[in-house]
Amino acid sequence: MRIGIKGKQVLGVTSIVAAVVVALSLLHLANLARVSLAESKARAELLANAIANRASEVIVKGADPYAALRGDPGLRSILTSSLLAKDVMYAAIVDLDGHAFVHGDVGLEGQPLPAAADLASVIAKSSVSQIQAIYSGRGRNLEFRQPLPLGDREVGSIRIGVSTLLIRSDLNDSLRDAVATALIALGIAVVVATLLAQLLLRPIHVIRGGLTRLGRGEFGVRLDLPQADEFGELGTFFNAVSEQLSADRSQMAGQVANLESAVEHLEDAVAIVNPQGAVMFANPAMRTLLPDVGIGASLNDAIAPGHPLRRLAEQTLVSRESRGPMPAVFPATPRSEAGERLVMSHAVTDPNGALVGIMLVARNLEYLSQVQSTIRYSRKLAALGRLSAGVAHEVKNPLNAMMIHLELLRQQFRATQAARPSTGSGRAAVATAAPPDIDSEEAIQHVDVIAAEIRRLDQVVQGFLKFSRPEDLKLQPVQLRTLFDEVVPIVRPEADRAGVELVVTCDAAPDVNGDPAMLRQAFLNLALNAVQAMPGGGTLRIQCEAARGRRVSVAFADTGVGIAPEHLQRIFDLYFTTKEKGSGIGLSMVYRTVQMHDGEVEVQSTPGAGTTFRILLPQA
Repeated sequence: MRIGIKGKQVLGVTSIVAAVVVALSLLHLANLARVSLAESKARAELLANAIANRASEVIVKGADPYAALRGDPGLRSILTSSLLAKDVMYAAIVDLDGHAFVHGDVGLEGQPLPAAADLASVIAKSSVSQIQAIYSGRGRNLEFRQPLPLGDREVGSIRIGVSTLLIRSDLNDSLRDAVATALIALGIAVVVATLLAQLLLRPIHVIRGGLTRLGRGEFGVRLDLPQADEFGELGTFFNAVSEQLSADRSQMAGQVANLESAVEHLEDAVAIVNPQGAVMFANPAMRTLLPDVGIGASLNDAIAPGHPLRRLAEQTLVSRESRGPMPAVFPATPRSEAGERLVMSHAVTDPNGALVGIMLVARNLEYLSQVQSTIRYSRKLAALGRLSAGVAHEVKNPLNAMMIHLELLRQQFRATQAARPSTGSGRAAVATAAPPDIDSEEAIQHVDVIAAEIRRLDQVVQGFLKFSRPEDLKLQPVQLRTLFDEVVPIVRPEADRAGVELVVTCDAAPDVNGDPAMLRQAFLNLALNAVQAMPGGGTLRIQCEAARGRRVSVAFADTGVGIAPEHLQRIFDLYFTTKEKGSGIGLSMVYRTVQMHDGEVEVQSTPGAGTTFRILLPQA
C-alpha cells in the first residue's frame, strides 16, 4: 500500500514517541522489579532474623535442637504468621539434609524442601535478568537463605520462599497506569504529528497546485511562499521556471502564429491529416481546391476514390514514407477553376519515429509557369538594361564632342562679330572669314539653343546611367542626427530665401543600417523638393523615430502646395516632373535608394495643405 508524505511523517513521529514510551516503560519496569525484589529481600531478611532470634532462645546446650525448635509454640507462631507477609510463600527451618523439620505448613514438616533460586543472587544480576526471573515460568519461587548456628556449628538453615507470581502481579498493577499514560501520549503524538504534517506540507500542496495550473497551460503562475526556509527557495525557483516557460510559450505561440500565417498565405495548397485519416489543418488554398476538406472531415469523404492525392495519402499512411510528386487534375469548384496540380505527400513523425500524421501538398503549376515567365522577363529586362547602359554610354561620348565643337563655333562667331566695326580692309577680312549672308548674332543664339539641348540630353543620359548602373552599397550603422547635421546647412540657405522654417527632431532615433552617402543625397533631394513646394513660405518638419518591425521612420512633412491626385501615382517615375525646369530624376533616385536599402516609401498629400514623405529603413 502506498503511503504518502503526510502518512510517513505521522508514522515517523508516532514511532519515535512510541519508542520513547516503550523505552521509558521498560526503564520504569526495571526500576519497579529491582525495588520489588529489594523489598521482598528486606521482608524475608527481617523474618529470618526474627526466626533466628527465637531459635537461639529455644535451643539449649545438650538438648536435641530439632525437637526443641519443633516443640516451641512461639517459633511455630512466627512461622505461621510469616505466611501473611507480602510475597512470602513459606518459611521453614531445614536440617543439613534439606528436610524441613519446622515449617509454616505442618503438613510439610519432615519432607525434603526443594531448593529454589537464591534471591540475593538474582538481586545482584542485571535489570534484564531480574525481569526475566520474575516473568519466566509459572509460580516460580525465590528463596532467602540464612544459616542457623548452634555454638560453633551449623545445625540447619532458615529458608524464606518469595513468590515471583505475586511480585509479577504487583508489577502489573503498577504498570497499568504507565501503559494508560503511554497510550494517551501516543494519541497526543498522532494528533500533533497530523497537525504538524498539515502545517509543514502546506507548501507542497501549494507547489502541487501551481504545477497543476502549469499543466493546464496557464501562463505566469506564481507561488507566494515564505522565504524563511527551503520551501521558500523552491518557490523562488518555481517562479523563475514559470516565467521562463511563459516567455518560451509566448515566443512559441508567436512562432506558431507566424508559421500559420505563412502557411495560410502560401500559393501551394497544404493539408495535414492524422493517422486515422481525419483532416487536422487545411490552408485557404486547399479549401479552395477541395471545399469538403474541413477540420475534422474524413479524407475519404473529401477526395474522390482513385484521385492521385488520395492514393498518395493512403500509400504514405501504410509505408510511412513520403510519396510524389505526380501531376493530378482537380475539378472546378465555386472558387477555383479546373486545373492541373503537382501533388505530393510527406510523413510527419515524432522524435521516436512514430507516425503522427501526413502532410498533403498540391502545387499550382500555372503559378510556377508565371514565376518562370517572370524570371525570364526579368532576365530580358536585365539584358535590356545592360544594352541600354551601353547605348547611353555611346551617346554620351558624341554629346561631349558636340559640346566641344559648339563651343569652338561660338568662339569663332564672337570673333567675327567683334571684327565687323573695323576699317574696310577689316571688313574684307571679315567677309573673307564669314560669308556676308550669315548674321553672327543670330548664329550665336542658335548655338546657345543647341548647347542647352545637348546639356539637357546629357542630364537625361546621366540619370539613365545611374539607373542602369546602380552604385555598390556600403552598409554600416548610420546615426541620423549626424547625417542631418550635414544636410541641414545645405538646405537652410534656400529655406531662408523661401521663408521656410526648418524643424529637425532626430536626436533620440535609433541608428539605421545604410550607405551614408546615398542616404545623404536622398534626404537632401526630399528636403529641397519640400522647400521648393513652399514658394510662399511655410514649415518643413523632419522627424526621426523608431517604427514597427525593427525599422526607423524618417518623415518629411511640409505645408506646401501639395500634389494633385492624378500625379501622385507617377511622382517616382523616371523623368516625370511638374516643375518648369525639373529633370524628373530626383524622386526616382530617392525611390531607387530606398529600394536598395530594403526600405519603404509612403506618401500622403493634400492639395493646398502639404505633403508628407515617410521613409522606413531597417534598424542597425
